[in-house]
Amino acid sequence: MSCQVFYRKWRPQRLSEVVGQEPITTTLLSALKQRRVAQAYLFCGPRGTGKTSTGRILAKAVNCLTNEGLGEPCNVCDMCRGITDGRAMDVIEIDAASNTGVDDIRELKERVNYAPAEARYKVYIIDEVHMLSTSASNALLKTLEEPPPRVIFILATTELHKILPTIMSRCQRFDFRRLTVKDIAEKLADIAKAEAIGIEKNAVALLARSAGGSLRDAENLLQQIATVNSGIIGLRQVQSGLGLTGDDRSSQLVKLIAAGDIAGGLKLLSGVAADGVDLKQFNRELIESLRQLLMVKAGSADSAGLSAEELAEFKSVAENASLEQIMKALKGFSALSSGADMTTPLAMEMALVDAALKPAAAEKTAAAPAEPVKGLKTTFEPAARAPVSPAKSVEGGPKTQFRSVDGVQSQAASKPAEPQSEPARQESAAPEKPEPAQAPRPASGPVTTLEDLLRQWPGILAAAPPALRRSTALAILRSAGAQPVGYAGGVVTLSFKFPIHMNKINEPENKRVTAEILSACIGTPCQVACVHEQVSNHLVKEAQKRGAEIINVEDKWISQK
Repeated sequence: MSCQVFYRKWRPQRLSEVVGQEPITTTLLSALKQRRVAQAYLFCGPRGTGKTSTGRILAKAVNCLTNEGLGEPCNVCDMCRGITDGRAMDVIEIDAASNTGVDDIRELKERVNYAPAEARYKVYIIDEVHMLSTSASNALLKTLEEPPPRVIFILATTELHKILPTIMSRCQRFDFRRLTVKDIAEKLADIAKAEAIGIEKNAVALLARSAGGSLRDAENLLQQIATVNSGIIGLRQVQSGLGLTGDDRSSQLVKLIAAGDIAGGLKLLSGVAADGVDLKQFNRELIESLRQLLMVKAGSADSAGLSAEELAEFKSVAENASLEQIMKALKGFSALSSGADMTTPLAMEMALVDAALKPAAAEKTAAAPAEPVKGLKTTFEPAARAPVSPAKSVEGGPKTQFRSVDGVQSQAASKPAEPQSEPARQESAAPEKPEPAQAPRPASGPVTTLEDLLRQWPGILAAAPPALRRSTALAILRSAGAQPVGYAGGVVTLSFKFPIHMNKINEPENKRVTAEILSACIGTPCQVACVHEQVSNHLVKEAQKRGAEIINVEDKWISQK
């Protein structure tokens, strides 16, 4: 019993049967009819798009005994059948990956000079031609430029950038494009019908999407799934064969993100984790659903490869989401696919909260922490600190003067009308009143001590520059409860309760954004250092409240580990 794989059994035998490459096949047919076949062709493009198959069809067309090289091959004459079966002596296929040396090309050059034995043209099909060594490629140049009569070269490659420009200049170049999901699905449906394979339409669509634009890969997947499943093949069987979770909760989560339902989304993620679903695979399927939603929202539904029912469902979801929100969700969840700890749903939960926040709600959330800072008016507004000079407090020693500043703050809060009753205070405060409204820095001057940084920390996070308010780094700083524990030499040391948050901020991009946020709000350039430690000593906390500073915090905490 002969066993033949689908991609060989259903290889196209005519130019009109090549899927998705109509511009190329039309040009080649026109050249055949006008007897203007070139001496060398270069077929380039992704794998499984028909490069080698088109080369074989062209070899049959120029040597066909029925049409005398003026059109499509008949596939009936002895020459066509010999080329199809691989028996033709004058059609030579060479794998450049196995024949990379200059000696192989020298042997080819010697054989080229012999006239065809049976056919009208001697055709050399060199597959993966980019694998030739530089010396071998240079040896091929002269033959390509001035080949003997009745010789045609067809070069195929998946990596055009590795081909020497001198070789490309001697060939007619055809770029094979990646096949669309629609083209692949139609071809798979025809093969399934011919092979008596029962398969649902949505299962065919999933196979076509999973092939990545390669018809050969799609045909292999169809044969693999048809081998292990009997009867009608449904969506579940295809998902199982492709290693997908088959969990429709990914599409449900997309709906919750579009609706801004944070509570429902967190509950769904908790259930997914509790059921033991592979979170990495679930995240990949969620990203694919978000990409399809983006295509539908942007008006490119044809590129999403959706069925009519799926398209209608995605259109209803797209009505509740903006392009900006979909893009933010895609960026957030795509960032988790590389390096994120997916053993727990924490990373996905953080991305969910950030993606589900509507723009207006996000602005309110960013502005909300600024309200408790009203009690620190004497810190942010120079007018309320008029009785105490900032320069004197620094000269007198930060630890004792911080307590005295606290006392002044309580007096200022209990006597709000006093500055209006004294003309001298009004005059001194008048030129400084507009200063608190200036953005994005909450302090009137550079922060010089850890005491200043601790008191102004909520306001610093709330007053981040507008361009950075939607950054991943700022979201982590807010949600992770990061606290400054050191400020010396232009370096702000931040403490995190959980290692995952510290590791995320330590990533180069997040660390750079964090430094920009702190520098813009503090008023002086600074760097960021991260530590993982919970300050459990109540004496340390009390000392910090009274103005104490932690010295050499990094060395101390590293030694504790």
